[in-house]
Amino acid sequence: MFVGIETTNILVLGSGDNLHQQVLASFPLCDVTEEDLTQNPQFCKLLATLTQHVDRSGLTVPLKADLDRAEQKLQSQKRQWLRFESLHRGLQEMIQEFYVRKHNSTVPPDQNMFYETMERCLRVTRCAKQLDPSSITSQDQPSVLGLTPQQVLQLLPSEKNVQRMKQALPRQLERRLKEKCLSLVSYYQPEWENESEGLKTNKLSHLSTLLDKDKKRTELLKETCRENTVLLQRQTQLYLSELIKCVQLLQTLILDHRLKIQTDLDRKKLDYFEGKCELVLQKIKTEMVEIQLDTYSLDTISAHRKIRENLESELTACKAEKQALEMKLSSFEILGKAFEALADEYCRLRQEIDMKNWALKELTKYNEK
Repeated sequence: MFVGIETTNILVLGSGDNLHQQVLASFPLCDVTEEDLTQNPQFCKLLATLTQHVDRSGLTVPLKADLDRAEQKLQSQKRQWLRFESLHRGLQEMIQEFYVRKHNSTVPPDQNMFYETMERCLRVTRCAKQLDPSSITSQDQPSVLGLTPQQVLQLLPSEKNVQRMKQALPRQLERRLKEKCLSLVSYYQPEWENESEGLKTNKLSHLSTLLDKDKKRTELLKETCRENTVLLQRQTQLYLSELIKCVQLLQTLILDHRLKIQTDLDRKKLDYFEGKCELVLQKIKTEMVEIQLDTYSLDTISAHRKIRENLESELTACKAEKQALEMKLSSFEILGKAFEALADEYCRLRQEIDMKNWALKELTKYNEK
């Protein structure tokens, strides 16, 4: 029997996505998404059944009714307290304004008597109320300075003055409240401030209706704002979840791409280092060849220098020998065949000197190159 009632309630709400939307709308404070309801159909049915017994705030129907009655009673008592509080503050403001006027100018005696009587009545009544705890608690409390409410009430003005005050008070209080209401109208709608008093009074009769409309509109805006806040939170969660999925997918793609191109990068790095090593080796070989050539050139120059020194020494010796022979030749010109033999020796030495001079010149030219 219960299953049949549950199924009927679910059919009344709807089915499929419509049911999910209605369940989410019935529980705006519940942190549940449509995806959760789709993945848990039994939980969705349970929430759909609870919508018949629970309101949007999560309270049961009987408890909500009791809460509404208590709220109405509280509002009634609050209105009553506000009524008396408004009257009391209005009277106090009237007394304060009277003393201000009295300080700045002379007031008529009847007004002076009226406001003094009203002030004295307010003070005596307030003191008597403070001394009488029966209206607040049932427990007996010690009296203040041994005074009783009856003793304080004896300080009231004379009955004649009180009656006069009571007769004039409604008119004065009405005028005072009317001024405050008109100022409230001007505050509510500043463009009405320059209008006539009759028109303001007419609009004052509709002020409560306007305030109720504004209050309802404000509550509706608050409810809309609350719903938008819940919707924004859900959308933010969905957005964050989707964003996390996108980030994970992007990380996977980056990792796959990195693994695919890592081989090509390694191969290119290897080719680069191989080419760089070859260039370094080629440069080293070139430097070694230059060093060898420089070493060979130094050895060759040193050998040629030694050869030149030997040839120069031999040339010097030949020149000395030539000079000696020329001296001998001049001394032996007088000789006959002996001189011829000496002349042949001289020619031989002369040819040898010329040959060595030629070799010396060739060696000098080679060194200069």
